[in-house]
Amino acid sequence: MNEMQTRVAIVDDHPLVREGLKQMVSGLSDLVLVGEAGDILNGRKMIEQSAPDVLILDLTLGVDSGIGLLGWIREHYPQMRIMVLSMQDEAMHAERLLRLGASAYVMKSAAESDLVAALRKVIKGQRHLSEAMHERLLSSSLRSQSKPAADDPVSVLTEREREVFALIGKGVGTRQIADELILSMKTVDAHRRHMREKLNLRTTSELVRYATEWVTTQVAHLPETPAH
Repeated sequence: MNEMQTRVAIVDDHPLVREGLKQMVSGLSDLVLVGEAGDILNGRKMIEQSAPDVLILDLTLGVDSGIGLLGWIREHYPQMRIMVLSMQDEAMHAERLLRLGASAYVMKSAAESDLVAALRKVIKGQRHLSEAMHERLLSSSLRSQSKPAADDPVSVLTEREREVFALIGKGVGTRQIADELILSMKTVDAHRRHMREKLNLRTTSELVRYATEWVTTQVAHLPETPAH
């Protein structure tokens, strides 16, 4: 390793994916792989030990979300650049993750040349999205100039569904949600089902992950408390 090489690390829970990424990084002379991990806990340890310049981060780490690790990195290593990889719909997650501090969002189905191009942009301090997502955000921005309402997927939920959704995102269980909102557990389950349908989510796990990310985003955009 020399001083001109960019230090890259990988956090992905799929060994085959990590191996492919390692080969990609190793094939680029100006990059050096300094660490890898398959979950959040080992990811933190690896980052503390190797201090990478750029992290390639899987959005879904088994039952956990890479969002948690991203937030920790932004707090402890604000200069580190993060390229998020995912099999999940770019339209649902990309904008939110960039707001949370990621530099790029790339689908795992992308060609290796696209991955390398995205990584190059991240190293230069630039942001990266697919052309399709870039156009989507541009169109959304133009619409927002003439339509004040926010283009938030969660806006399709009813007020009660939003309450349930927010509690799910905070890690509250079904029984506790029922008690807090004075509902039956059967009603809470019905709300979960309706929310999955409205948000085009296939499983309860996807709903929980999406709700957790949404709540994290809302907290990230709260105004800072004035210093005393």
